Parts: sequence; structure tokens; C-alpha cells
Amino acid sequence: MSETLFFQAALVFYVLSAGAYLVFQLNRRPSFSSAGWTAGLAGLALHTAALVLRTLASGHAPFTNMYESLSFLAWSCLLAYLVMDRLFRLPRAGFFLLLIVLAFMLLANSPLMPKDIKPLMPALQSHWLWLHVSITLLGEAFFAVAFVTSIMYLFASSRRSKAPAEKAAAAAEKLDRVSYRSIAAGFPLFTLGGLVLGMVWAHKAWGAYWSWDPKEVWSLITWFVYALYLHTRLVMGWKGRRSAFIAILGFLAALFTYFGVNYLLSGLHSYA
Repeated sequence: MSETLFFQAALVFYVLSAGAYLVFQLNRRPSFSSAGWTAGLAGLALHTAALVLRTLASGHAPFTNMYESLSFLAWSCLLAYLVMDRLFRLPRAGFFLLLIVLAFMLLANSPLMPKDIKPLMPALQSHWLWLHVSITLLGEAFFAVAFVTSIMYLFASSRRSKAPAEKAAAAAEKLDRVSYRSIAAGFPLFTLGGLVLGMVWAHKAWGAYWSWDPKEVWSLITWFVYALYLHTRLVMGWKGRRSAFIAILGFLAALFTYFGVNYLLSGLHSYA
């Protein structure tokens, strides 16, 4: 089977997973959340095969253009969710996270994204590409989980009076805690991949650790937003709604760094 067939098969399983999680949202039967998790895991396995085949066919990392990076980001987001779900039991977040995964997959699969394999420019023919991009996108995947759980927290906290007080408060507190744990996992990955390794690679490729390229600037802005989240939470004791808003803002900044900079701003970094 070719990489494309594995990619399409993974997409089908992701749709099935989202459907199972949606049914779970409506009737709360654990069997449907289990089906969603299993279908997601099967899709992830097929998607992993697609990424491996893409790597073998191209001879380089599977995230050197927008099609490849969207595919890898979707894979990373589902992996991050499955890990956090195993740790904290988050079946209600499954449907919303799968929506993000499907959005990335469908965009990657669209005619807008060229899928041809092309030789890499000399600056990208480096092992630093593997480290810099993969670790950065894995960090952003955990930010995506925090984005979902933060939005869910805002809805849960606003509807607290409509449910038994203790149960609603416990559910909201759990979502707040998972948002923090996800950012605590994603922040060091994003720091290492997006900033530290990126600066080292930039120095080796271009002779300077920092050049104020738009991608660099917006990566730093994203880093500062999440640093603010952790600082206000750990030092100032912020929790709940204020932290949720910062987590949401951080992921929106990450999305602009990924999409907006590529298509709206010109620079050395570009998948567009």
C-alpha cells in the first residue's frame, strides 16, 4: 500500500472515532467512548505507517511542506490526546480534539496542498530538521489538548448552577488541572524544539542565532503567552477562568505562528 492509501485509511478511522465520541456526548455510554478511543488508536497506527512510508519515499523528514507538516501535526495532536486521556480519563474531550485533528487532515488532503515530493534545499538537509520541527509540533499538540480542555472548562464553569454543585465543581476543576498538565508537558517541548534547537540550527545554517524572522518573532510571542500562563499559575496562584483564557490565547498565537506567518508574512521560514 502507498502512503496515500494509509493516509486515507487513517482519515476514515478518525471520522469513525469522532462519530463514536459524538454519540458518547449524546448518551454518555462508556462503550462509545471506548469505541472512539480504539478507532482513534487504529487511525494513529495507520497514520504512523503513512508517515514512515512518506519518509522512506522522500528520504527526508515527513514535515518539509504544508501537506506533510499538517499531517504530522494531526498525528501529534491525536497522540497527545490519547496520552492525556489515559492519564486523566477525558472521553468528553475526544470529540472536540478529533475535530481539530480532522480539520488538519482534511486541509492536508485538500487540493490546496501540493503533495509532490521535492528535493530539499541545502539548509534543510540536516538532522536538525528532525529535532527542531518534530519536537516543536509535539509541544503544540499538547497545547491543542489544553485549548480544548480550557474551552470545556469555561462552559462547565458557566453552567455550574444547572448541575449538582459538587459534581460540577469537580468536573470543572479536573478540566482546569488537565489544561495545566498539558501545558506543563507542551511548554518544555516547545521551548526545546521551537526556540533552543531552532536557534542552534539557525546559527549553523545562517550564521546567526536570531534574525528577527517573522516565524521566530511569533514563536517567541507564543512562548511568552505560555510562560505567562505558568508564571501566573505557579507564582501568583491563578486558576480557572483567567488561566483558561490565557491557554486559549496561547493556542491561537501558535496557530497564527503556524498558518498566518506562512501565508501573510514573508521570511526565511515558510511552508506556503
